[in-house]
Amino acid sequence: MKPKVAFICVHNSCRSQMAEALGKLFASDIFDSYSAGTETKPEINQDAVRIIKDLYNIDMNKTQHSKLLTDIPEVDIVVKMGCNVVCPLLPSKYEEDWGLDDPTGKSDEEFIKTARIIEEKVKDLAERIKNKKIKL
Repeated sequence: MKPKVAFICVHNSCRSQMAEALGKLFASDIFDSYSAGTETKPEINQDAVRIIKDLYNIDMNKTQHSKLLTDIPEVDIVVKMGCNVVCPLLPSKYEEDWGLDDPTGKSDEEFIKTARIIEEKVKDLAERIKNKKIKL
């Protein structure tokens, strides 16, 4: 059985949504991807949607929506995106914090940079899971 990975932040509208999309794209053979937050937004950050569509041809408006922590199944791994204040608490067997700055309200270059960092980190996480460097 594949481990379940939750990418979490407060609003579940930008970084965690990008991570869920890229987890599904690059690591679906290794783990199942979810994203959630302690609050939701009426829609995913549209700059994030546009950048992910441009870079990876994924339309997050069609495949995802803003979710609460209680809306996702129990997970094995929690990845905190970088919450600045207080990250949500979600029980898991393993947890790490990627400490990413929120690109909301910033330039396309910041969104692209964030997306590329998330891509790299998703691939690294998949590799560590595959090679059993993360104990579950």
